[in-house]
Amino acid sequence: MFTEFLNRLRGIRPETPLPPLDARLASGALLVRIAKADSQYVFEEIAMIDRILARAHGLNPVEAAKLRATCEKLEAQAPDTGTFTGMVQNGVAQAARAELVEAMRQVALADRALNPEEEALLAEIDAAFGIAPEAGSLPDQEGGR
Repeated sequence: MFTEFLNRLRGIRPETPLPPLDARLASGALLVRIAKADSQYVFEEIAMIDRILARAHGLNPVEAAKLRATCEKLEAQAPDTGTFTGMVQNGVAQAARAELVEAMRQVALADRALNPEEEALLAEIDAAFGIAPEAGSLPDQEGGR
């Protein structure tokens, strides 16, 4: 299932047409990727992802958790971040990408610590999506605790 999805993102078309890009899965996978960037996938980040998915897609908590679990599987099979964000950019509108980047910041800060790995990944995704980071949009690490 995920191989077909990733092939669609890459522009590889199967013999039978598949539905359009499922931005929910791709966006959710990026949320999971930012949460795992510091090698600590903690409860606060998982809960934040579930809340974001529920709010964005009108899901109840169980549906959001199931969607996140699917996104975790997709994230594990997705290519490097630069390639993956480039693929997602083709199927997600600019406004939705800006909202996704803001949601990723919320996930990164859910454990009340913005680690260098998370900060670097956010900057990479900002650049890949063509979104200029807002000055002061991330609290400093000392003041944010």
